[in-house]
Amino acid sequence: MPIYEYQCRSCSHQLEAIQKFSDAPLVDCPACNAPELKKMLSAPGFRLGGGGWYETDFKTGARKNLASADAPACPATGCGSGACAAGE
Repeated sequence: MPIYEYQCRSCSHQLEAIQKFSDAPLVDCPACNAPELKKMLSAPGFRLGGGGWYETDFKTGARKNLASADAPACPATGCGSGACAAGE
């Protein structure tokens, strides 16, 4: 889901909101309650849900390097790959 940035024209309060594309834009400022929120132009941001979407959805054949039950868990994250950058 996309993350939108808003700024209040009344009090200059800024906030981020995770919204569906079909959701109506926010209008009321949570800081001053004025109906002055406007979307800001910013770099696109979004959130991916679930785990391992790249490994399971986009790799094919032998390129799938899925973590197996025999692989040692990464001490930093517990990801199970044994070779992740966080565990080095």
